[in-house]
Amino acid sequence: MTNEINPDQYLKVTNLVKWFGDDPAVDNISFSIPEGSFLTLLGPSGCGKTTTLMSIAGLHAIDSGHIQVGDMVYTSPKDNIFLPPEQRDIGMVFQSYAIWPHMTVTQNIAYPLDIRKVPQDEIDSRVADVLELVGLTDMAEKMATQLSGGQQQRAALARAIVSKPRLLLFDEPLSNLDLKLREQMRVELKRIQNEVGITSIFVTHDQAEALVMSDEIIVMSKGRIEQRGGPLNIYSQPKNRYVSNFIGVANLLKGRVARVTESGQGEVEIDEGGMKMQVPCLLGEGMSDGSDAVLSVRPENVHATREDPGNGSLQGEVIQAIFLGNYVDCRIGWGDFEWKVLAHPRDKLKEGDKVYLRLDPEHTLAVQP
Repeated sequence: MTNEINPDQYLKVTNLVKWFGDDPAVDNISFSIPEGSFLTLLGPSGCGKTTTLMSIAGLHAIDSGHIQVGDMVYTSPKDNIFLPPEQRDIGMVFQSYAIWPHMTVTQNIAYPLDIRKVPQDEIDSRVADVLELVGLTDMAEKMATQLSGGQQQRAALARAIVSKPRLLLFDEPLSNLDLKLREQMRVELKRIQNEVGITSIFVTHDQAEALVMSDEIIVMSKGRIEQRGGPLNIYSQPKNRYVSNFIGVANLLKGRVARVTESGQGEVEIDEGGMKMQVPCLLGEGMSDGSDAVLSVRPENVHATREDPGNGSLQGEVIQAIFLGNYVDCRIGWGDFEWKVLAHPRDKLKEGDKVYLRLDPEHTLAVQP
């Protein structure tokens, strides 16, 4: 799948292809983003997201395509153009931090300016500014080995932005942090990126990171783009089963479109786990009367009650109920199918309870298989 390229946008990646052996790691993808935006490439290992990032950075020579930032062409094999990484004016933040242990925090951050022979007074000013921005002013003269993991990641970010690069690239930078620190750093990274305004591309397999941090998300699979959109759009209107299952948690039931209305809504006849019924729903991209479909329903949009609400509700039995503070994570059996449901603690659902499930047609979506 490719996307149209807007010639007025800042970063333009056009028909990018990169082969490793007999298989394309990136298979003819195109996208463009405006200056100052934060784009996340999201997908499992081997989907092509890191290869795309490294191609933009100049760490991979691509087989075909075109990469351009502003008016500068980074790579274009047909025109015999390949700008070396050091000439692309890019800041990078890696999973491993890549902080030099024999240097102080200040020396680490100043390094990109030192090699550019920036005057010392300007180096001092810019390093002080980014130290304050990332909250490391008090650690300026510490050796890098004295920093915690989160502080090292902040130092790596400061080093990446101190030279005011054209692009800021992140390669799974939060993967080595513990959960609590990772959650804090998601918010901090986005805050800092907003303040400095550097166009950023973030690679991750973590859906929560993508949803929290991104202006836009590109979901990738097998070297191709499955879907692109804002976090809310990707989550609430996935294009197909793959995206629905990869972004968040979803109840996915096989069926076919049995009816289409003029408003774009319809009904899907589901046949799952030995149970059949017709479910009113929204119809996603590519859905028409008779199409094979997958019904996608988020757990928070399934309402479980002990009383039958009517209107075509489903009857099931609570198989598992796990209390998680502000909600109860339930598994509810319906024939051979298990519904994932988020219930309120006040409902006091417990294993063995007979319950009725109600689906809201406005939050039930038929997508491509």
